Amino acid sequence: MIDTESDSEEAAPCSRTTSGMKTLLGDPKKAMIKLALPMMLGMSIQTLYNLVDTFWVSGLGADALAAVGFVFPFFFVIIALSNGLGIGAGSAISRRLGSSDKKGADNVAVHSMILMILLSAAFTLTLFTFAEQIFIMIGAGKTTAMATSYGRVIFGGSILLFFTNVANAILRSEGDTKRAMYAMVFGSVLNIVLDPIFIYPLNLGVAGAAWATVVSMGITAVIMSGWLFFKKDTYLSFDFKDFNFEKDILRDIFRVGIPASVQQTSMALMMLVINVIIIAVNNTDGVAVYTVGWRVVTIAIAPLIGIATAVVTLSGFSYGEGSYDKVSFTHIYSMKAGLVVETIIAIMTFALAPQIAYVFTLSESASHITNDLTVFLRIICLFYPTVSLGLLSSSLFQGVGKGMNALFASILRALIFVPLFAFVLAFYLDMGLTGVWWGIVVGNIMGSLFIFGWARLYVLKLLKSKTKMDSSHKFPENEELKV
Repeated sequence: MIDTESDSEEAAPCSRTTSGMKTLLGDPKKAMIKLALPMMLGMSIQTLYNLVDTFWVSGLGADALAAVGFVFPFFFVIIALSNGLGIGAGSAISRRLGSSDKKGADNVAVHSMILMILLSAAFTLTLFTFAEQIFIMIGAGKTTAMATSYGRVIFGGSILLFFTNVANAILRSEGDTKRAMYAMVFGSVLNIVLDPIFIYPLNLGVAGAAWATVVSMGITAVIMSGWLFFKKDTYLSFDFKDFNFEKDILRDIFRVGIPASVQQTSMALMMLVINVIIIAVNNTDGVAVYTVGWRVVTIAIAPLIGIATAVVTLSGFSYGEGSYDKVSFTHIYSMKAGLVVETIIAIMTFALAPQIAYVFTLSESASHITNDLTVFLRIICLFYPTVSLGLLSSSLFQGVGKGMNALFASILRALIFVPLFAFVLAFYLDMGLTGVWWGIVVGNIMGSLFIFGWARLYVLKLLKSKTKMDSSHKFPENEELKV
């Protein structure tokens, strides 16, 4: 158990053993369920607003969908950087809590907040200033004006996304997934409500969807600030007085956070590359299909992302605790659960693909892409079950502090396998747009199988090292008994 009584009286309210900490210290199966279920719900509802956002934007026509599609990779980069920082901080915090180092965990939390402010400021200024030039350069064409109006609002409010993602990761790292879920659900539901109001009655068009996102994130950020800095009922506490960056803490955050950011950014780069391939083999209608279809993909794998957040926390805590058998259990149990969930979702997606496609192409100007979207959904859902193998193995590596392992496997999948197979099938096998979709499926399956095998080998080495360590400790005792 963590010694909460050794802290000063002033810190006592923050250092009590909360329900989240009790969960982390308890049975790993119950801990996985308690940590994963709220985040599965939260991630699913958060991702749902992407679909609702796409639904309302689709009413503006295929050009509006394409405009959002050109912005989405950059928005994904924002998400990647903020999530990466959150994953790095959460992993470092969980490992310190597992080794009963609360003071060190508090220090990591403070460092992550300072880093969040610096990173978001640099990112916002660059993208906001050069938005139009960027969209012209990547081939937005006639959709450049709409992409710029949408993008500048998103880029300007990116600090809010940075804060909410990092704050959410900090809550998860101490096992407080319920409040992390509440924040995600509240922000998503508010976004869903505001979307049509900003787009249509306020006549802001495609930029209205961006304003709905920024406003909902702003209100969520205020609520989370209250929990962390004013109510002060979290296990972790924040002390910004006499703050100084510590190299060891920065190194620990960065060795997981930077690879995690690059790992998720590689997904955005993959999307940019796929957009370029689509334009070469088709036109902006193909980009619109990919934009809408990938939003469906994100909600399909949202439950897995919820499970993955639990894997990072529990594997990090167990690793810091030295319980490598719990690390192994976390990996296998989460993978089995994810495999079952995603198989069910894949079957449902395949069966309901025409209905899903119809819902997102109701407007007259978007109805001509309905059939292409149906084809996309029925092909792309085939890789859903194997996502659990790759995503949860990557989360395991992040939890135990091996961020570079996860990064290497992700780059192999997103920037080599997927673009390579998409290009070959689209052009060399002359499958056109359908070949791009099959390339995405094949590349993802191969990448997922690779990282799963790598993760299992790593866990087996951990278990062997633990066995050797236990044996060496027992040997002197046995010798003493013989004497």
